[in-house]
Amino acid sequence: MVAKANPPATPAAAPETPPAAAPAAPAAPGAEAAAKTARPVRRKSDRHVPSGIAHVDATFNNTKVCITDLNGNVVAWCSAGRLGYKGSKKSTAYVAQLVGTEAAKQAADAGMREVEIRIKGPGAGRESAARGIAAAGIEVTLLRDVTPIPHNGCRPPKRRRV
Repeated sequence: MVAKANPPATPAAAPETPPAAAPAAPAAPGAEAAAKTARPVRRKSDRHVPSGIAHVDATFNNTKVCITDLNGNVVAWCSAGRLGYKGSKKSTAYVAQLVGTEAAKQAADAGMREVEIRIKGPGAGRESAARGIAAAGIEVTLLRDVTPIPHNGCRPPKRRRV
């Protein structure tokens, strides 16, 4: 077995560099033309929506506010987790007020001036989220409770035999 000696490093040797003129992967035919004629993406803040509906979902663990236009298209939304709260802090009335205020500010940036509030769920942030929306300067025209109520509900589990 013959041992190979490593050649001495010479300062004159140039380091290897990847070739700059290497062709990229071929694109689909007509992709360049499609990229040039594509319309710019319209941002949601460009829309002017004067009135809408604020859907407040107040569960035992979280509070979510979604503000839509009258057709149901989302204009702004916010939740306790989006604001950086975790765990049991998400279900507090204080955070629900912050959530309502933040969603209302986003909607106000889109030009919204009045909302109808629909509250769903048994959580602690029911009224607080509505107060937060009103505190952000948006006029509340209607406050409606849309919590689903079961008419006799699901069938209960069968009786235990011990």
